[in-house]
Amino acid sequence: MNSSHLHIPRWVATLVVLAALVGGGALAIGLRDWSGHEVFGASNLQLTLAKSVEPVSLGNFANGFASVLKPALPAVVNIHTSKVVKAGRSQMPFFNDPMFKQFFGDQFGSEAPRAEREHSLGSGVIVTSDGTILTNNHVIDGATDVKVDLSDKREFQAKVIGTDAKTDIAVLKIDASNLPTLAIGDSSKLHVGDVVFAIGEPYGLTSTATMGIVSATGRGDLGIENYEDFIQTDAAINPGNSGGAMIDLHGNLIGINTAILAENGGNQGIGFAIPINMARSVMDQIVSHGKVVRGYLGLVPQDVTPALAKEFGLSEPKGALIAELESDTPAARAGLKRGDVILAVNGQDVTSANDLRLRISQTPPGTNVKLQISRDGKIQDVNVALGELPEKAEKSGPAEGESGGLEGVEVQGLTPDLAEQLQLQPGTRGVVVTSVDPASQAAAAGLDRGDVIQEVNHKPVSSIEDFRRAVSAAGKGSILLLVNHQGVTNYVVIESQ
Repeated sequence: MNSSHLHIPRWVATLVVLAALVGGGALAIGLRDWSGHEVFGASNLQLTLAKSVEPVSLGNFANGFASVLKPALPAVVNIHTSKVVKAGRSQMPFFNDPMFKQFFGDQFGSEAPRAEREHSLGSGVIVTSDGTILTNNHVIDGATDVKVDLSDKREFQAKVIGTDAKTDIAVLKIDASNLPTLAIGDSSKLHVGDVVFAIGEPYGLTSTATMGIVSATGRGDLGIENYEDFIQTDAAINPGNSGGAMIDLHGNLIGINTAILAENGGNQGIGFAIPINMARSVMDQIVSHGKVVRGYLGLVPQDVTPALAKEFGLSEPKGALIAELESDTPAARAGLKRGDVILAVNGQDVTSANDLRLRISQTPPGTNVKLQISRDGKIQDVNVALGELPEKAEKSGPAEGESGGLEGVEVQGLTPDLAEQLQLQPGTRGVVVTSVDPASQAAAAGLDRGDVIQEVNHKPVSSIEDFRRAVSAAGKGSILLLVNHQGVTNYVVIESQ
């Protein structure tokens, strides 16, 4: 597959996430508690499910792990794709010189783009004996030709059954029978420190296996996919591993290798895999219904920092703060408000904004869920009937607020022309930040030029006068701002210096 780099927050220093570069993811009948979250989707596939297994003593592997890997390797395949792209031909700069064109016209000018064929490599996992294969969406995205090579050297033309870009999962089918498969494990049973193996085709090297441990579970907010619940591992994962298998000591499939965190495109000991519980739920819906259907609230949540917890009357940072609420959505119709903190869903604590998004997305539309919320420091329950996530409904989560000060901030009124330039929704009110002193605490808190301050300490701001009065009333204490940043609102706490 072709490489590209993904920049992630500063805490990663100079590291870069290579998503989609590791190599190269419907409402069904009823609910079932299968992965630690409620998921839906009833499989029509003849999958081999892992049996209830006990922990394995490493003393049973005195001579290594060949007994685990030997039966697993044939179930991991090489996927190579191609697509036709248009590429313009290069031309000498002097061909565009006005004097040159005066004498020669455009006969030496730009030529029509020519077609070129682009190739990429990745991996996949056979999950049914009749040829159903799980892989990453980015391995086959845009491909006009998808071929699968088995470990016995046979090659098959693959049909794309369906894809889900939001989780980076794709399902393929080849016309074959009696194929080797991997048993489907339960990724919710993984613990940090568990031994795992990554199998794939890094750099086109067939049947490559590497070993490591589970470094973390539930990794999110990396900016790789819309829905992130990654298994992190130090097992070596490299370009070409994408779509390959992560297995446990029993040889059960517990993840689909997807991305790496690296400086130079190679393994740095930080790799990510999609948990098989998520991948299977997506696969089941694709096979049964041709698409993935997700539950929908109609709000944008943000994580609760210690500073935000203090501002919203919480004893500790927990839950997910509603930073933006869309009108005429399930959340709005149920009476939820911006500034509410969602603490639990159906009695299960909400740990973060990402946790809330995952759990709602994995619950069928039409389901009634009970949310426990904190509003103005008081706990109450709200019942919401989930809708179906529209194709383009989601917005990226807001940036996390940080402490700081308001000095060094200049604002101006929000005019219709400015609102149009900033691509704001009609009716948006507030003041526009025109400059922020880079050395100020406001800059450190994330406030930036072009941001629109809509509230100060919960008081709506419609003019510079409103803004000045609200800031003055706040005195030397902390200030809570509601900021519209590129069309998405989020809360930012700015504390006194």
